Amino acid sequence: MRNNNKRENVLQSRSPCWTTVTSLNKCLSSAPSQAAAVNVVIIFILMYAMYGTWLVLIILSQTHGHCMCQNRTTNFRPNIVMVMSDAFDGRLTFDPGSRVVQLPYLNYLRELGTVFINAYTNSPICCPSRAAMWSGRFVHLTESWNNYKCLDRNVTTWMDMLQQNGYNTLSVGKLDYTSGSHSVSNRVEAWTRDVPFLLRQEGRPVTDLVGDASTTRVMTKDWRTTDIATQWIRHKAAALSQPFALYLGLNLPHPYVTDSLGPNAGGSTFRTSPYWLEKVMPELISIPKWLPLSDMHPVDYYSTFTKNCSGNFTEQEVRKIRAFYYAMCAETDAMLGQVISALRDTDLLDTTVLLFTSDHGDLAMEHRQFYKMSMFEGSSHVPLLIMGPGVKSGLRLSQLVSLVDIYPTVLEMAGVAVPGGLSGHSLLPLLSQSAARPARPRPDWVLSEYHGCNANASTYMLREGQWKYITYADGVSVPPQLFDLTVDKEELHNVASKFPDVCRHLDKLLRSAVDYPQVSQAICLYNKQQFAAWRKSLGDNYTQVIANLRWHLDWQEDVENNEKAIDEWLMTSGYVSPH
Repeated sequence: MRNNNKRENVLQSRSPCWTTVTSLNKCLSSAPSQAAAVNVVIIFILMYAMYGTWLVLIILSQTHGHCMCQNRTTNFRPNIVMVMSDAFDGRLTFDPGSRVVQLPYLNYLRELGTVFINAYTNSPICCPSRAAMWSGRFVHLTESWNNYKCLDRNVTTWMDMLQQNGYNTLSVGKLDYTSGSHSVSNRVEAWTRDVPFLLRQEGRPVTDLVGDASTTRVMTKDWRTTDIATQWIRHKAAALSQPFALYLGLNLPHPYVTDSLGPNAGGSTFRTSPYWLEKVMPELISIPKWLPLSDMHPVDYYSTFTKNCSGNFTEQEVRKIRAFYYAMCAETDAMLGQVISALRDTDLLDTTVLLFTSDHGDLAMEHRQFYKMSMFEGSSHVPLLIMGPGVKSGLRLSQLVSLVDIYPTVLEMAGVAVPGGLSGHSLLPLLSQSAARPARPRPDWVLSEYHGCNANASTYMLREGQWKYITYADGVSVPPQLFDLTVDKEELHNVASKFPDVCRHLDKLLRSAVDYPQVSQAICLYNKQQFAAWRKSLGDNYTQVIANLRWHLDWQEDVENNEKAIDEWLMTSGYVSPH
């Protein structure tokens, strides 16, 4: 890691005259006509010999950001490219979070496009979150309960809609939105979340330094996928006569599987190389404050324990895990850079809408947890940056948005009729001055929900204004949480008891979007039915199989009582209060 207070990005580091670019932007925006603006650009292009091609690229990109929307005919349809990472903390895409690690290509998107600083996942876990993004519907509407139960394979995604309307489409890399995937351990842990036992389900978070200062390709699978996408851009997309849509799904910066824990192990290893650690600013890495275990909300304590984070961690361990996570984000950014370079080199950048987002974030040891599966900001706050024709440049939007908004946004950008029944709302009115007024008013709140493993109650989060309201199960058996994010960004002070009127208002608003007690009850029944069917399918092998899942170390300490707890749970009805 390098001790460097200066926040570098691709725009500043490759051009010594960023102030000149800023001046040019002002000239372009105030030019009396498009012709005058073009004359300004010609003058600045004469600076090419002094400052190189990157300045020219910025100039042209900014010019398009201001007036491309007016130059296009009404039937112009842009190309659509989405890069979706896994477990990328959205707070790293704007200040002050963006200072801790060098992310030049995300900075590029932010400078030449729009960044949403309050974007949220609709479910902080891989498959349900992606199900919401691809379907444009909340997870309780599609019954995407966990990583095993998500969308049917014949569901119509926004990519399908583009293909049906003349787009040439390609999806590569991590998709993960249909039912039937992920490990047996993952699904059994989700089904048995209400069983009153407490078992560690994950490996303790660790770091792994590989390679040397020249090792850039650590996550080789993602790099191979990125190569496929960029080669397709260069060799096929560039020759197409119709618009195209490309989706690139990445695994990074999701932690790697900890191989030493066996074939059922989850992802608890933060792996990177010295090359990427050089992009992290060590003096800016914060050490999160933790509540004492005894003061934790019962669901948060369950998450901390099952994620194997209830033991002791030194400050050095926590700092190292966070540094490695940020370095993994830097490697992710470089893959985005490859896509940008391919679009630029093929002259497709000016006609392409480019989106970057993630399915969820990573707590990276905030709240004494890593991974996702939580409504705290590190887990639920996602990046969302959009750049392209007609999209305002340098715009920082504070409106609350979520992943379900991508479906109608992409279709509206492509000139495709948006179907009814979607939970999301198009972002185009926020991105472009020329967009039509939306048929449905945009709500001033966002909804996220979680029903999977590592949380022992269905969890619902409603964010409105300064408030984040989190409620559980039936809304009665588990106490709610309320955080004022304007004064408590670390979410350490639950003020639900101090502001009962706020809780009642937000709970009423939440119930207008989802009958969450009924949904919670349906999931409890689903979990029991699925587990009972799975146990029956194993026959005499059940005892051996369940004892050797990811929780095997803790299971073996009290096999008889663990099996008894499951039997008693299957015979009960209603909710089991968190223990």
